[in-house]
Amino acid sequence: MFILALNCGSSSVKYQLFDWEKGSVVAKGVVERVGIGDSFIVHEVPGRDTHRDEYECHDHSTAIQLIVKTLTGSDCGVIKQMNEISAVGHRVVHGGDKFVGSVKITDDVLKTIEDVQHLAPLHNPPNLAGIRAAQGVLPDVPHVAIFDTAFHQTMPDYAYMYAVPHEWYEEHGVRRYGFHGTSHLYVSKRAAVLLGKDPKECNIITMHIGNGVSHTAIKNGVSVDTSMGLTPLEGAVMGTRCGDLDPAIPLFMQTQLGVDAKQMDNILNKKSGMLGITGKYTDRRDILSCDAADTKDKCRLATEMEAYRLRKYIGSYYAVLGRVDAIVFTAGVGENAGAIRQMALEGLEEMGIVVDKEKNLATFSKHGETEVSTPKSKVKVYVIPTNEELVFVEDVVAILNDQYKDHTEYGYSFLK
Repeated sequence: MFILALNCGSSSVKYQLFDWEKGSVVAKGVVERVGIGDSFIVHEVPGRDTHRDEYECHDHSTAIQLIVKTLTGSDCGVIKQMNEISAVGHRVVHGGDKFVGSVKITDDVLKTIEDVQHLAPLHNPPNLAGIRAAQGVLPDVPHVAIFDTAFHQTMPDYAYMYAVPHEWYEEHGVRRYGFHGTSHLYVSKRAAVLLGKDPKECNIITMHIGNGVSHTAIKNGVSVDTSMGLTPLEGAVMGTRCGDLDPAIPLFMQTQLGVDAKQMDNILNKKSGMLGITGKYTDRRDILSCDAADTKDKCRLATEMEAYRLRKYIGSYYAVLGRVDAIVFTAGVGENAGAIRQMALEGLEEMGIVVDKEKNLATFSKHGETEVSTPKSKVKVYVIPTNEELVFVEDVVAILNDQYKDHTEYGYSFLK
């Protein structure tokens, strides 16, 4: 059984083909510059040279046709024909409060995704375009939607509501939704395995730190609070997003700069965060290694701001949970930037968080799942490489076999 996982952005389509019987990825890649000209595909197969081919993709349908053609091609294909693909899993960024888990895509599901796309206008439209395109190219197989927001639908109302007029929630859906759900789900369940406990008995703080950053407080195996909100802009300092700030600042700066709401939204999402502080960098490797006279102080400031915000979230979520079994770092920065992990955890020994500094600084994602806390630490600290695609595949197969209810009940194979 081959499962195709698709992640459709506005101008790209990422894909991964998974062999369920063998439990392995047989191919992955991305089609870039969809709809904007000079598009190309980068296709990777384990043990082979990376394949790159230029092919004009005017829309998502053409891009997905190219993916299927590449997967079945004589030069770099891994299957003989497209009917070997048993199902397709689609990443959908925003499901509002309508979906508590992954679902088989029907006309009603598509209509509901459309109804909430105003909550994610940059993400849901291309997600929908990708679903419809894939249904056209692969019309005879089931298609499944996997939502970034679903994992966080267990939050209590006092955690997801904002102190704004209640009509905003009732009429416009203004509330905290949270994102990176599949990543938080995967690493929290893997942490439970490392702890030797049932996930439903675990209290865990998960720290997904990449260009986008989000943290989640997980109590008895379910999300009870998370740092991103109505949109992915809230929360930690990120690569280009500002994270938490005084809500009056955008209004104040619109007047000062003479910009409109759309321009301000672009500044806060694409020109702030680490890029805004340093004026130059988003990649934490560049920031940590910077020694240029004109930017090194800004890079130091950016790193200290990021670590300080991480530490604040750990402290606040510790208070929310009452007891913490483990803290998990994941995603590109979380898995590979030992210096940032170290700065975020310094001074927390009185909370029972004691890090093995040497081991932590030497740990990268290539080392796999690693404990970086000392034996005397009451709270375990793990670095766990995320595997969102595996969650995609597991959910798809469970739905095909009528075994899936939602993420709180389904027993994932990676729990073993």
